[in-house]
Amino acid sequence: MRLEAITWERLGDLLAEQLLDLKPDDGSPWPRIAFDGAPAAHPGDLAERVAEALRLRGRPALVVATEGFLRPASLRFEHGHRDVEAYYDGWFDTGALWREVFGPLDPGGDGRVLSDLWDPITDRATRSRRVQLPPGALLLLHGPLLLRHWFPFDFTVHIRLSPNALRRRTPESEHWTLPAYERYDSEAAPGDTADVLVRADDPRHPAWNG
Repeated sequence: MRLEAITWERLGDLLAEQLLDLKPDDGSPWPRIAFDGAPAAHPGDLAERVAEALRLRGRPALVVATEGFLRPASLRFEHGHRDVEAYYDGWFDTGALWREVFGPLDPGGDGRVLSDLWDPITDRATRSRRVQLPPGALLLLHGPLLLRHWFPFDFTVHIRLSPNALRRRTPESEHWTLPAYERYDSEAAPGDTADVLVRADDPRHPAWNG
């Protein structure tokens, strides 16, 4: 694997250029992109950079966070507030993501996507309105543990932190989640399967393999 040092700004531009001509293999008019990474890796920041770079190039994009599809607290914390198995398998409402985000973007879909469903602060439904994506618009979905659900992504970006960097940049109150990322690396091997790997141990100057 050849890694190249780069700035976040240049990385956003290069990814946007790669995505400009992307066409889904299944015939959908809406390319679906994953920005996968632990919260400490800030995958949403990169997704927003790419969305802006695409906008400047005349391509609309919708950024969606999996945090907006958390399951209710009563289900997330059913087995305690620090249950690693629940975090790995049960925190995110993958069924809702399939139904409200990916389903409308299937071939023959209407392109009307729900950008969030649940507010993690109020622990209530957001009641957001659907967003109409025109043909050719890109979905940029970001969040952790994305590449283990068989979501129909057309392009995937994994932002990787070394174990030491992940521990250092994760708040101590969330260190209990770290074994879930060890398991994810072992079972899903996102660094090997993603189309682009970004090593973000140095938050100022990441390295990427594209």
